[in-house]
Amino acid sequence: MKRRNLKRTLLAAALAGCVSAGAMAADLAPLPEPKFNKAQAELGRYLFFDERMSGDAALSCATCHDPKKGWSDGMPLSKGYPASEYFRNSPTVLNSAFKKRFMWDGRLDGSDMGTLVRDMITEAHTMNMDSRLMQERVKQIPEYVELWHKFRKDDPNGMRIYGVIGEFVKSVVSNNAPIDRFLKGDQSALNATQREGYELFKGKANCVSCHNGPLGSDGMLHRTGVPENPAITAEPLRHITILRHYSTSGMPNYMHTHTDVGFYAISKNPKDKGKFATPSLRDLKYTAPYMHNGMFKTLDEVVDFYSKGGGAGSEIKPLNLSDSEKRALVAFLESLSGEPVIVEKPKLPAYKARAFGKN
Repeated sequence: MKRRNLKRTLLAAALAGCVSAGAMAADLAPLPEPKFNKAQAELGRYLFFDERMSGDAALSCATCHDPKKGWSDGMPLSKGYPASEYFRNSPTVLNSAFKKRFMWDGRLDGSDMGTLVRDMITEAHTMNMDSRLMQERVKQIPEYVELWHKFRKDDPNGMRIYGVIGEFVKSVVSNNAPIDRFLKGDQSALNATQREGYELFKGKANCVSCHNGPLGSDGMLHRTGVPENPAITAEPLRHITILRHYSTSGMPNYMHTHTDVGFYAISKNPKDKGKFATPSLRDLKYTAPYMHNGMFKTLDEVVDFYSKGGGAGSEIKPLNLSDSEKRALVAFLESLSGEPVIVEKPKLPAYKARAFGKN
């Protein structure tokens, strides 16, 4: 009976975000090989870079997830659809195939890449596209229809197009990171300073309690007290966008909220205010600025923030790292970055009139 009660206690703690399966494993792991449909990913590669996937045909997925900027946009807060501004940092799509949850507030299941793509394409403050219009645009490009027919015999349709783009996103994976070589047995892959940082990561700093597994993320939500980005309230378009997000999420009393409440807007549980998804530690060299609101420009700032125990209401205890320990930890974090993953924008085929009776 005692053993059964212990299991229940651990499960409850895990669901509450206090303990995760990754935290109990308490270590990093090499990235596995991604699994995706190659034929769909080939079409998805074109669609990912195609501005015609947005309402005004001016934005593509790559606008906010630029391969040359770590598959992000390099800004603290994203721009959003024209005439709006977004209120969170654009996360990298690198290694999305292995994520447990999507979005900074964790509102989407990581196993459903198609829904993630749909939300980004159809949301008014991101790409503002209607699914019916999108499928008609795709059908008017013969090269896209030909690629579609490599895996389906019907006409392109909106809901399946999202999954096709998702298959391409699954193919975007970190490449040749020193940490992977080290974890597979190559002791020379990390230098002495990085190995010292790894011991701190697992020991005194205890980063591994939340940053574990292949991504360096437990897939859970935590409160670290990151300071608010003042632009969210100082810039009206961003404030309007966050209030719209709260309204469409059904959050109570949202007009009196002037901060980013994170997961609370989704769960409606006051205990979740200020909780955000644990980000991946992969390819940090290329994905600055950091945190859900881009408040830290460098890894040194991030490590210093955690060393102090985070900000107001943080779940983290002060680490009291010395300057040399901070430098070692930063050096180790950089070892989770591989070679840049660059996919060039393909030459996009033009619209062509469909034959009479084929529309």
